[in-house]
Amino acid sequence: MRIDLIIIAILVLLTAAWLAMQTREPEVPLERLNVQNLMGGQASDFRQVLEPIPLSFPEAHGKNPEYQNEWWYFTGNFETADGGRLGFQYTLFRFGTRPDETLDSAWATDTTWMAHLALSDGRNTRFFQSERFARGALGLAGADDTRWWLRDWEVIRDGETWHLDADAGDFALQLSLSKERPIILQGDAGYSRKGPEPGNASRYYSITRLATEGRVRIGDEVLEVSGLSWLDREWGSNQLSEEQVGWDWWAMHLDDGRDVMLARLRNADGSTSEWSYGQLVFPNGTHRYLPRGSFTLEETRWWTDRNGARWPLDWEIEIPEADLHIHTRAVFDDQHWQGSVDYWEGMIDVIDVASERKIGRGYLELSGYGGG
Repeated sequence: MRIDLIIIAILVLLTAAWLAMQTREPEVPLERLNVQNLMGGQASDFRQVLEPIPLSFPEAHGKNPEYQNEWWYFTGNFETADGGRLGFQYTLFRFGTRPDETLDSAWATDTTWMAHLALSDGRNTRFFQSERFARGALGLAGADDTRWWLRDWEVIRDGETWHLDADAGDFALQLSLSKERPIILQGDAGYSRKGPEPGNASRYYSITRLATEGRVRIGDEVLEVSGLSWLDREWGSNQLSEEQVGWDWWAMHLDDGRDVMLARLRNADGSTSEWSYGQLVFPNGTHRYLPRGSFTLEETRWWTDRNGARWPLDWEIEIPEADLHIHTRAVFDDQHWQGSVDYWEGMIDVIDVASERKIGRGYLELSGYGGG
């Protein structure tokens, strides 16, 4: 064999091995990322959200690299053919980093991508999760107005329907999610304030109700499912102020056709930030902004995870102008995400306080507890 062919073969093998190392599943970092570090602090290299700017669709579905971070986020509740309860979360994150202008390489990048996939199996109180990372180079990950992907996990938009296909090995999702409500611009025409300093804000829109159907695989078991999902889309730079450590977030589908979102921004001393807010969406697609003073929240039950951190899973909530006095209750406790970021994300039931009757379903996200 010619020596140049031998050299080429060796180079091909070395390149294949190196690429495999770059795309393998990462181990959970020994030190988890902190919400305040990811979304707070200075962002002098990036554009800040300082005022309302009109959003144009479908262009707003694509990435915004001039901002420090952003995410594309689905949650949903669905049922199997025999009435079993399942829930899911899929989130694609983009984090901008300072580019190294000295590198002249196809692998050079100023972006890190992270994707989270989770499945809650309410039938057996089991929680499945998977996490992936990729650099923003060689097409490994990205987002435009028709496709959001990280390697072979992808969401493809076809008109007003999104198709999610993600396989994590021990579980997988193939879902179609069709828009049933108009896009809701959160805050002031999509300008969502988070804190008092300039730039403590994000561009933020939601599609609060998507009819969902498809297949879920758990091990060798394949299940046909249908239900409702929620899409949140947000981007900005240094969104949180220095005194804020996290948030508690509810996305609720009520049986009367209304949708409710509440975001409790939480200060370091445990108090509720004045910048907390919500949104009430009516069946005809109209919506009403809920300022901090229009609702009350009280923790009614805490759960302690295996690491000793406490999480407020059950709540009593009152929204007088919506004639709502409700309990939200976790379907089961251990829907605790433990990856590079430590948070709780899971299915909840919505219970009317007076009648103790279930009147809806939703998802709860808790961040900034347990050092995450």
